Amino acid sequence: MPRQLPRRAFPRAFAPSLLTLAATAAMGATTDSAPPTWAYPERREAAAEFNWTPIVMPNGDRTALLGGTYMVAVNPDWGFGPSVYAAAQGDYGGMFSLGVTAQRRWRLFSSQWHLAAGLYAGAGGGASAKGADVGGGFMLRPELSVRRNFGPMYAGLGVAHVNFPSGNIRDTQWTVVIGRSDSFFSFLPTDAGLPGRADARTGLKFDEFALSAGTANFRHGSRSRSGAPLTDRLDKAGADLRRYVAPGRWWGVEASGAAGGGRDGYMEVLGNAGADWGLFSENLRVGVQASAGLGGGGDIDTGSGWLLRAGPTLRWITPWGPTLRADASYLTAPDGHYQSEQVRLSLSFPLENPSRARAPYALLTGTVQEMAWYLSTQHFQKLHFKDGTQDDVTGLGLTFTRDFDPTWYGIAQAGSAAWGQAGAFSYGLVGVGAKTPRMNGVRLGAEGVVGAAGGGGVDVRGGAVGGGEVWAQWEGIVPKDRLRVKAGLGYLQALGDGGRGTPTASLSVGWAFGTLTP
Repeated sequence: MPRQLPRRAFPRAFAPSLLTLAATAAMGATTDSAPPTWAYPERREAAAEFNWTPIVMPNGDRTALLGGTYMVAVNPDWGFGPSVYAAAQGDYGGMFSLGVTAQRRWRLFSSQWHLAAGLYAGAGGGASAKGADVGGGFMLRPELSVRRNFGPMYAGLGVAHVNFPSGNIRDTQWTVVIGRSDSFFSFLPTDAGLPGRADARTGLKFDEFALSAGTANFRHGSRSRSGAPLTDRLDKAGADLRRYVAPGRWWGVEASGAAGGGRDGYMEVLGNAGADWGLFSENLRVGVQASAGLGGGGDIDTGSGWLLRAGPTLRWITPWGPTLRADASYLTAPDGHYQSEQVRLSLSFPLENPSRARAPYALLTGTVQEMAWYLSTQHFQKLHFKDGTQDDVTGLGLTFTRDFDPTWYGIAQAGSAAWGQAGAFSYGLVGVGAKTPRMNGVRLGAEGVVGAAGGGGVDVRGGAVGGGEVWAQWEGIVPKDRLRVKAGLGYLQALGDGGRGTPTASLSVGWAFGTLTP
């Protein structure tokens, strides 16, 4: 979002700078060979924004929602992007909501002040208590706030209304906002497959994406929300995004959920930072990592939801591009009764050229590939519940795709129930897909996914799930259009012993852009 409003985004393609020309010469360009057709990114304003909103529950309990949003400007005044909210106070650890925020800004008084009106729409729930009900899970949060800029940072105060329309949770309270202005660099979707150049990270600005699987052993003192001791283990599956600020130094975000151990519905979202050092070689590295964030659900007593984790890491950078990671850690919920010892294995894939960590603003080259994010509705026909009943449930969530080549792509999806009788049912899925070439603005495809799901009383037999979908997508009137409208039919299967499945139907609206791949 604009740091000073109004402010125009950069044009789509800018003329080669002296740095570009110098790089071309250094790469051996000659007058007797035709120079390649380079794609260059456009620059848009963006912002990473956090807010804190206290809530009084219908039963009189007090909690607060901590929210985070990454917004990209679609013009000098409007921005939108993915958001996540989680309970961070009281005894509602595990209450999450995931969705999107649209925001409009107006300049006030001077370039240092602005008024912002935003609307969040998403789905979630969890950690329900007597007299407090999320209903089907759909959540709305309109906000009006006044902010002041302090260089790239800004802060403000406002008023926000939290409302679960099909439940009884609704309250209007003050809110505190803190944000940082940023720049979003991306290519046009039609640049996919072309050689590209950029002097900054493109897209979401992370260097690696990783898939992880691990197990946690409950320590003495861990208990359920009803007070029963926890003595078994919790298997987890998840994913993370990592950004290197220097070789061997990183920060990132991760999300994981229960995939076994009878604690389906447990979810955690953590921010982490770490460092490692070469062991015998630069490609084999040992280090440490610390994490903090929010989590709960699965009938685990995490109190307010805050989690702290720390431990050693081991990383092997393979000669083929991917990286293998192993880590061990101790995790605790300071306000609850949950402590565990964990081990985890991860497989990560590069999103950016590794040289970016050493030279963040160097002019680097690569191949442009398409990426897209979607607001998705997922309809589950006749979900099976633990009490033996069945009911239709519709979820709302976010989907991200990233092309590997013109045919194959990767997918990550997260969402929660929004309509039906399964408020707090959530799912996180990753997988691969294949698609046809664009034909008169339409593309067809198919994909397979695996991941974790649970909560809301849905019978998923531990939490591990898998499925697939066939889909059709409209991609606008002309190839450079960024709008995506996608419809699909599929099936989701609980992978535990005796697990059952459900047919699914989805409808998604997305925004596509190009990123520079290694």
